[in-house]
Amino acid sequence: MIEANRAELSFQLFEMADVDGLSLHDRFSAWDRDSVEAALDTAQHIAFERFLPHAAELDANEPEFVDGRVVMNPKVAEALQAYREAGFFGAGFDEEWGGAQMPETVRQAASFLFLMANVGTASYPFLTIGAANLIASFGTDGQKRRYLRPMIEGRFFGTMALSEPQAGSSLSDITTRAEPRGDGTYRLIGRKMWISGGDQEISETIVHMVLARITGAPAGVKGISLFIAPKHRVCDDGTVGERNGVTLAGLNHKMGYRGTTNALLNFGEEGECVAELVGEPHHGLVYMFQMMNEARIGVGLGATAIAAAGYSVSLAYARERPQGRQPDGKDPVAPQIPIIGHADIRRLLLAQKAAIEGALALCLYCARLVDDLAVKPHDESRRDDELLLDLLTPIAKSWPSEFCLEANKHAIQVLGGYGYTRDYPVERLYRDNRLNPIHEGTHGIQGLDLLGRKVVQAGGAGLRMLAARIRADIDAAGDEPELSEFAGSLEIHLQGLLSTTACLAEALTDRPRLALANATLYLDMAGHVVIAWMWLRQARATLVMKAEGRGGEGFSDGKLAACRYFFRYELPKTGPQRDLLDALDDTTLAIRPDWF
Repeated sequence: MIEANRAELSFQLFEMADVDGLSLHDRFSAWDRDSVEAALDTAQHIAFERFLPHAAELDANEPEFVDGRVVMNPKVAEALQAYREAGFFGAGFDEEWGGAQMPETVRQAASFLFLMANVGTASYPFLTIGAANLIASFGTDGQKRRYLRPMIEGRFFGTMALSEPQAGSSLSDITTRAEPRGDGTYRLIGRKMWISGGDQEISETIVHMVLARITGAPAGVKGISLFIAPKHRVCDDGTVGERNGVTLAGLNHKMGYRGTTNALLNFGEEGECVAELVGEPHHGLVYMFQMMNEARIGVGLGATAIAAAGYSVSLAYARERPQGRQPDGKDPVAPQIPIIGHADIRRLLLAQKAAIEGALALCLYCARLVDDLAVKPHDESRRDDELLLDLLTPIAKSWPSEFCLEANKHAIQVLGGYGYTRDYPVERLYRDNRLNPIHEGTHGIQGLDLLGRKVVQAGGAGLRMLAARIRADIDAAGDEPELSEFAGSLEIHLQGLLSTTACLAEALTDRPRLALANATLYLDMAGHVVIAWMWLRQARATLVMKAEGRGGEGFSDGKLAACRYFFRYELPKTGPQRDLLDALDDTTLAIRPDWF
């Protein structure tokens, strides 16, 4: 029942992200429109023929911990073998290391299809690609030969091992230690928790990217270093040797995402765990933030994809399910109408469409910024793009995670009682998506990051860049009679965002606890303004398509209706949020723990 909307993906790539323009750069010269469409055809075929069929089965029969090993559905390995043979592990990497130099915007669009079909199986390459990017950016040539090439080939998988049982998201409190062995390598000793993909028997080995403290390192985050700690020791030629003292202590049993192992790992407790330092000592968190930021955008994309899967099911159900009659229908024996004929069902479908397509536009906008950074010289315009991407990253992670989860809730509601059963996948999709507001930094942590760091860094340059780009689109849309209402509304809410940010930024200097007490509310408010911007851009692109006779009437009219819904139903919610933020309300700060 889950179906991909390729017309939507093509719109986002070619009308919104201007992927055609990327082929003008040497790095992406092989990726013309035909190549992009062919890659998406391949991705869609593998996703819906090899990933989707075992998604429900994987959810019902999650991986098991048996005699110290993971036992899991063999269909996962079969699906990932097809993914590997198609070259998707290495699609975005340099040709020098066996990659295809696929634009990140295209790679993310392909990932969207895999995540939509089966997020549990798709998580393994998602993590591997992020870990490989870390090694590509900061590893030595030797590390690249040993680890990067096999990861690009899909022979080795990867993980990120940050959290610990006693520390959680507080990385300054990690205790895993690294002791020098005298030969340039280190001995890792410690425990890591909540490691997605932390163990499996699919790949030849697993390359764990581990945060740890070198003996004598400073306290706090300034003393954290990054290490490669493979499950097996790897020879210089990339062949796999003996086990390396990384022990699976157990699996966490999850509400959703059940197809992805989530592990508790012990390093150095049963045999020596030999690790290699990545980059400079005590720079580990700086390096790991590259993978974390990539993962955060990927989490937002995954949340969007899971919501899109639920939307496709609920839309098909609404078109086929007869129930009731219109309020003015007085004949009790008249045929029932499909439930899509009821206004409230259309409201639930519009809410899903507005969230999903707005979030997808934002995720691919961020991906396009990554592509621009890959080809731009190191000048002022590049710095502008870097600041803008930094600012948008917590929004791109959190807004889809929060509001596309809401879309999955609406999908269940459309199906009514059936939606609450396992007869349809919408309850599973909701459970899967519930992880996304938590992992790679919770919703609250993203709010603190956005308000406490991103909007004030470089003297607020990123926020000024965002405002300039939004206003450029407002000015362009203001000339369109069909869009003038939305352009005017966005200008008002943008000004409100800037004013509220200035108020909170001033409070940050002398009352940081009070200023950050409602950072999550600020994140939601700012996210709504950004998604409204995405919808204004989509509406403008849609009008161009209509004028040129492209896209089809239903597609274009649906886009404009979803834009209207977001501006009239969702964006006004930010007004009361701004009022509360401007007042520096201390309700959550003032309540004492013993009052609960």
